[in-house]
Amino acid sequence: MPMDPVCGVHVDIEDALTATYEGRTYYFCSEECREEFREAPEEYVGDTASLLFEDEE
Repeated sequence: MPMDPVCGVHVDIEDALTATYEGRTYYFCSEECREEFREAPEEYVGDTASLLFEDEE
């Protein structure tokens, strides 16, 4: 189960909101978290990013 990179909540892929950054899909629990990520995605990606997204296929 992926984790919202903004708040750290685990989210259900089927119910989550998404955003794509550098070819990867990130999942969010709310519109607020997704918008915060969109404003500064580089603040939420890095060494732990592999825990937060699934590669787009």
